[in-house]
Amino acid sequence: MVLDTVTEVELFVNVFIGVYALLVFVYVLTSWIKLPYSLNPVQRFLYDVCEPYLRLWRRFLPSLGGLDFSPIIAFFALGVLDRVLLNILDRFH
Repeated sequence: MVLDTVTEVELFVNVFIGVYALLVFVYVLTSWIKLPYSLNPVQRFLYDVCEPYLRLWRRFLPSLGGLDFSPIIAFFALGVLDRVLLNILDRFH
């Protein structure tokens, strides 16, 4: 099966955003539980990859006590970005 360049870029964007959303989800889950010491490098990696993106959304959201809604907004924004990029790339077909 031969894919054209635009289709391959669309696939890359779709997979990249999906993997990043999965990383954010795992980061949120691991922030709720105490991981064993042997998994600290994994948790540190997730922090380094996800926290700058989530911090971006925390700047715009009001503080609501102990609740952090930035992951919800982050997932929504990733979905919108995915749709917008795929629509733009679709115009090149």
